[in-house]
Amino acid sequence: SGKVAQGSGNKASGQISVYGQESNPTTWKLAAMNMAIRGIDFNFGGGHADTLLNDLHPDLRADYVMANPPFNMKEWWNAKLEKDPRWIAGTPPAGNANFAWLQHMLYHLAPTGSMALLLANGSMSSNTNNEGDIRKKLVEDDYFECMVALPGQLFTNTQIPACIWFLTRDKANGFNLNKKKRDRRKQFLFIDARQMGYMKDRVLRDFTQADIDKIADTFHAWQQGDEYGDVKGFCYSASLEDIRKHEHVLTPGRYVGAEDQEEDAEAFADKMARLAAQLAEQFAESAKLEEQIKTNLARLGYDL
Repeated sequence: SGKVAQGSGNKASGQISVYGQESNPTTWKLAAMNMAIRGIDFNFGGGHADTLLNDLHPDLRADYVMANPPFNMKEWWNAKLEKDPRWIAGTPPAGNANFAWLQHMLYHLAPTGSMALLLANGSMSSNTNNEGDIRKKLVEDDYFECMVALPGQLFTNTQIPACIWFLTRDKANGFNLNKKKRDRRKQFLFIDARQMGYMKDRVLRDFTQADIDKIADTFHAWQQGDEYGDVKGFCYSASLEDIRKHEHVLTPGRYVGAEDQEEDAEAFADKMARLAAQLAEQFAESAKLEEQIKTNLARLGYDL
């Protein structure tokens, strides 16, 4: 069923307890050992189990949830899930578990809890089966808070483009980095980070720390109301009406627009004259090099 990490914390004392569930027995043991070595209080259930079919923490209400579930998982549905209370925004389609994972985590949030979930890009726009209706309800009921579109080639195990969903139970208040969040009801943030990062090798892209800081600082500034401003091509604070106009499609590119291009102060005619002269020089240099090559080959007995 994949990894699900759920953290329920005592913010006053700074102590946290980590809750989670894992279907793979080896991964379950490694995760438990990881927590034990670090002295972190944890509860991963009594053993490995399928998160969607056998929820080991039915009464958990977490302050924070973070997860990277399997993308577009097809073989997950069971008839006993039809009336499951976790389907807050609607029953997920039997052929794709994306919105099952999302709603499972949303269900387990505390009244002021927040979550971040990595999903495949299709979750932002798909209308297959019930997905469009679920996405609409997440927006209209004000659970949805922010969407970050990521660049491709970030992961070694999949080439599927991904995005980060941020959802919360209460956008009216809360704290972040010891600063009070503003009332964000019926407001939504879109961040397009597809052009960020660098190629660390031929096939894999990564973010610099500056990239991560830019995304995080933008989100926090928007939440707190501190010096936030829309940036064309990067971020946009949308209203509910904005999203309705786009029929509840949550792809950031639809909202942030195109990045402003710097104006070229050079007149077109002047630029063409300069480039034509430069090209003529390069042609002349090319002709000289061609003659030199022919001369050298002739000396070796190879006439062209």
